[in-house]
Amino acid sequence: MIEIKTAYVKKSGANDYQKELLIVDEIIKNVRERGDEALFEYTKEFDNISLSKRNIKVGEDEILDAYESMPKELLASLMRCKTNILKYHERQAKSFEFDGKTGWKFVPVRRAGLYVPGGLAAYPSSVLMCALPAVAAGVGDIAMVTPNVKNSAVLAAAKICGINKIYRIGGAQAIAALAYGTESVEKVDTIAGPGNIFVTLAKKRVFGDVGIDMLAGPSEIAILADETANPDYITADLLSQAEHGPNGATVLVTTSVALAEKVRNGLFDAINNSKRKDIISKSIDENCQIILVKTIKEAVSIINETASEHAEICTANAYEISKGIYNAGAIFLGNNTPVAAGDYYAGPSHVLPTGGNCRFSSVLSIDAFQKRISLVGYDKEELSEGASDIINMAESEGLFAHAESVRIRLKS
Repeated sequence: MIEIKTAYVKKSGANDYQKELLIVDEIIKNVRERGDEALFEYTKEFDNISLSKRNIKVGEDEILDAYESMPKELLASLMRCKTNILKYHERQAKSFEFDGKTGWKFVPVRRAGLYVPGGLAAYPSSVLMCALPAVAAGVGDIAMVTPNVKNSAVLAAAKICGINKIYRIGGAQAIAALAYGTESVEKVDTIAGPGNIFVTLAKKRVFGDVGIDMLAGPSEIAILADETANPDYITADLLSQAEHGPNGATVLVTTSVALAEKVRNGLFDAINNSKRKDIISKSIDENCQIILVKTIKEAVSIINETASEHAEICTANAYEISKGIYNAGAIFLGNNTPVAAGDYYAGPSHVLPTGGNCRFSSVLSIDAFQKRISLVGYDKEELSEGASDIINMAESEGLFAHAESVRIRLKS
């Protein structure tokens, strides 16, 4: 039975995944050393897919067939979602600036690799949410890896994003292939996209040899609600995150005793009527918290403490309250903005930091696919103005050749 408490209890996080790391390290080592041979072996072992150099890449005919087989309504929905997501990320485009002395420019990485999960389900939405920020950033070479290429919607989503380099691989072995390259898979400059714990640990291990977007884990939601919130909406939103898997965290923080009790009681009926009852029941039983507080200020403090992937504010003056929230992957404002709107349609990517990582990490955006390059350009007069300071600083660090590189220009 879910208890209504007055304090947030943070999960211990005691699992350091040492066993999983050993497996991941072995996979990365083998793929790095043996290339395709190891990649094909792991794909057969974990995904029961027999690969060769001839079939590892999805053919253009297969992609086109998937696209043309789409129900018209679903294809139309994919296109409308694409429009919103692409427009949103194009708004983030960075400008070139140079004032004659200093400035910067933003350039896209040359090659990006996108991981689209698909072991237990298919996620065409993740194709859109990973690919379109890269498209908006101007990446010219985008590859996608996924273990679920049999799903037509996944391939159709890739086609409408302009991706035709798709590999039938998943897991840590796919991350290793993207990071280091094999005979069949070209190495990339950065990897983005969510996955299971093995995918996440593999991204962590290859970071430094290749860029990554973030480390993402089980789905999370923290809802801040007052007496104006609809308990049926709150219940539905908690369930929508719980259905992702048994390890997700679902938290309600409210100033309303009546709301807390209605949500607690409503959860039991809703779980029993759910199509994913087993998953949701386990998730709610083990990871759901309902917290009663006296003030909105206390509620905001707890939301920041949870540092959740998704934060919903179901209150009066939701936008004003959101100004006090600094730890969240994404914030959903008002009683009519469920997380599902952001998962598919609104525009921002649904690839978000989890496990408290939003304390220092951000939503997937064009920033994951671009580099900022500094520009510095002095004429002789401008160099002379700062020469004494440059020389003093260089010599204080014992870097006398640095100082001389300035002096020689002043002498000529």
